[in-house]
Amino acid sequence: MIEFELTQHDKKVLDDVRQEAVVCRQYARHYDENEHEFPPDELPEAGEFPTILQSMAGRGDDDTGMSVMAMLISMGQTWGDYSVRMRRGKGGLGNAALRAAGTPEQQEKWGGLTLAMAITEPGCGSDPSLVAMTAVLDEDTDEWVLNGEKIFVTTGCRAEGVVVWATIDRSAGRAGIKSFLIEKGTPGFILGQKEKKLGIRADDTAAYVFENCRIPRANLLGGKEEIPKAGSGGFKGVMKTFNMTRPAVAAIGLGMAEAALDFTREQLEATGVNFEYGPSVHGQSAVVQRFQELEATFEAATLTVLRAAWLADKGQPNNLESSICKAKGGSAVREITQGCIELLGPMGVSREHLLEKWFRDVRITDIYEGTGQIQNLIIARNILGYTRANLK
Repeated sequence: MIEFELTQHDKKVLDDVRQEAVVCRQYARHYDENEHEFPPDELPEAGEFPTILQSMAGRGDDDTGMSVMAMLISMGQTWGDYSVRMRRGKGGLGNAALRAAGTPEQQEKWGGLTLAMAITEPGCGSDPSLVAMTAVLDEDTDEWVLNGEKIFVTTGCRAEGVVVWATIDRSAGRAGIKSFLIEKGTPGFILGQKEKKLGIRADDTAAYVFENCRIPRANLLGGKEEIPKAGSGGFKGVMKTFNMTRPAVAAIGLGMAEAALDFTREQLEATGVNFEYGPSVHGQSAVVQRFQELEATFEAATLTVLRAAWLADKGQPNNLESSICKAKGGSAVREITQGCIELLGPMGVSREHLLEKWFRDVRITDIYEGTGQIQNLIIARNILGYTRANLK
């Protein structure tokens, strides 16, 4: 049976997260308006709060699974602010790939760095199998030589290193795609422009160029150089990284959606709107009915995230479930934040409040880590047995 009832210890952890989120929220507007500035790695009030590791210490076997807790913690953090939260402490999307596929030696060497993940290229977006960046092995020097471009790299400026996707054999198709660990400052690794964006403006997004960039042979993530003779096993192995990052992205959006719901409820109650949950929704005013529909959408999307994480805690496959929660979450947070703006009217779009910022920030959660449209294709392939060719 799936059980999402939290223990008292875990409730205390999430309470600590929520208190820190309130502090992060105080910095949200400043860094949204001044995106060229980096938010502080340590907020002035940071010493007042225990770290996540400190809060989680002493957990027992009866406490909530770590993957489920990770999703709830992400939601609690982004309830405060996404971009400021992203700048606190170390870690990036590339660190998830390192944990999923890195050798013990690689994890020891690279685990302490903030690692970005570079997949998207000018000609390769939602379909990673179209990666054109090349990695050629120079056996005389035992080095990989990388050439190509990457765009829209999250935390690309701040990261100390990057996990880069490249093909070692174009004729092998998807099976020839591998991931490589590259440290900033490596000759031939060029940091391009910093993007100006609609949302998550305090968290930088950059472009990279690699021109005959040489890295040690040991920097191949996972260390497996062979290309599967049939199928795309190597590619599938790399794609497993997304089985936990996709639920995490959905959780990030849901944290902001919850903030939008809380703010909207507060403002509506201040105008005399009365929320009752006993009577039929059709007996409520149009405002209350719409708000309760948004709440139901939030609850449904949250449950899909928790199910995907619960499966991970049980060591069970969650590829389908991770795509379901990513697709559901991406659409849900857009509907929720837009619906809250519509309910509040001019107040919803005023820059005096953060609701319009949450509306802009949540948009990214339906784009990176695989767009909602791509997730729907994955879901169709899993449920209906369609092949890749059927869905082109």
